This record gives sequence, structure tokens and C-alpha cells, in this order.
Amino acid sequence: MPLTWHCSGCASSAVKLLALDSATERCSAALWLDGAAGKREAMRDRSHSELILPMIAALLAEADLTLRQLDAIAFGRGPGGFTGVRLAASIAQGLGFAADLPLLPISDLRALAAQALLQPGAPSHALICQDARMGEIYWGCFERLAEKILPVGPEAVAAPGALFLPPAWSGERVCGAGSGFAAHAAALAGLTAGFSAVLADLRPRATEIALLAAQEGLANAVPPEQAQPVYLRDDVAQPPAPVTAPTTAG
Repeated sequence: MPLTWHCSGCASSAVKLLALDSATERCSAALWLDGAAGKREAMRDRSHSELILPMIAALLAEADLTLRQLDAIAFGRGPGGFTGVRLAASIAQGLGFAADLPLLPISDLRALAAQALLQPGAPSHALICQDARMGEIYWGCFERLAEKILPVGPEAVAAPGALFLPPAWSGERVCGAGSGFAAHAAALAGLTAGFSAVLADLRPRATEIALLAAQEGLANAVPPEQAQPVYLRDDVAQPPAPVTAPTTAG
């Protein structure tokens, strides 16, 4: 069954979007149609390239749509695992070129924040921490204002000991989400001591990427060649070569 979102803040709830993400071990795709998001998800450490196109094809077939009938494609632009982020950007670019559709790159940290902050009873503030390997964390602070999920400061990659909360959050309820809290539990224990919840098992998914893309609207969409991944680490910041996938363009 599709998820139905009450998205009064969306620029156009009637927009038709395909969303995809492969930045973590969760590989997912979602189809946003008039505020409802059909989805496909799988947890796998690797081989996302074998999963994502069949997921997309299944969603389009269920909705009796082709790519050319959509308005845009959204994708998780990172940060996350280099191979997964590169794959999502490349697939989105290839489909965008094949179907002549613009793209909406969406932060994976922000998508994870949306998943955490839009849960019933959730606080309005979240620290998002994704394990970046090599003793580091991809992290960012986000807050919910009405139905919008907004960043508070820039996203960054850093050692666990360098993380901090905005001073304005003093005395506020805060939750944490992401794999970084499991990978670096001891190092982050002092920071999370007063949190209302730590959701270390949450991973970004295409459902929230679709929601955030619908909220941003087509005015923020860019041509496929301008939609680039975000790695945060300078030593891997090379843009991916576009790929084509004509079999799903319809």
C-alpha cells in the first residue's frame, strides 16, 4: 500500500516524482503521485546496482506510468558511501537524460532527519550522524518547522569528538538518528545523554527524499548534467559519468 502524506507545505502535492537512494545499505525507490508514495526497499551491503532499476520498473508498472509521464526525478545526493552515492547520481542522470526530465538532488542527512522528526511524538530537533568509516561521521543538525525539515548549519564530516549542538537548542528536546550512533556509541555518549531518543537503526530512504523533493518543487530542479553528488570528503569529490537506462524510459 502506498504511504499517504499530508503535505500542505508542498509546492505542488500533485507533482509526479520518482525518487531513489543507495547511499547506505538501504537501497530504495519511491514514486510520489498526488501526495502518496509507493515504495520499494531492500537492505543489502552491496550490489545496489542489481536492485535499483528493477525497483523503479516495478513502481512504474504498478502505477501504469512511464518515466516520460513524470515531472522530475529526485535522488539521494549524499553524503554516504562513495559507491552508493555515485550510483544514485549516475542512475538519476541517466534516467533524466533518457526521459528528458530535470533532477532534484536531496541531502541524505536531511532525508534521515525527516524520517526521524516526522514520527509521532518526535521532538523538533535532530542530530543526524551517519558512519563515514575511517573514524569519522557525516553529520548535520536539523529542525522541524511545521512540515518543513530545515538544516541548522552546514553538513560536515568529522571525528565524533568534534560534534556539537547549536547553542540555541539548549533546553530543547533533541533526538539522534543514523548509523554513526551505533558505530561510535562510546564517543558520542556525553553528547546524547539528554536526548529524548537515539534511533541508530534508521537509514535514509527514497520515501522521504520524494517528500522533500515535492516540498521543494520543480522550481529548484536542475538539468541532469548539473545534478552532482555530495561526498563531503575532498579526495573522492569527482563527478560521476552519466549512464543511460533506455529500457525504463517507456
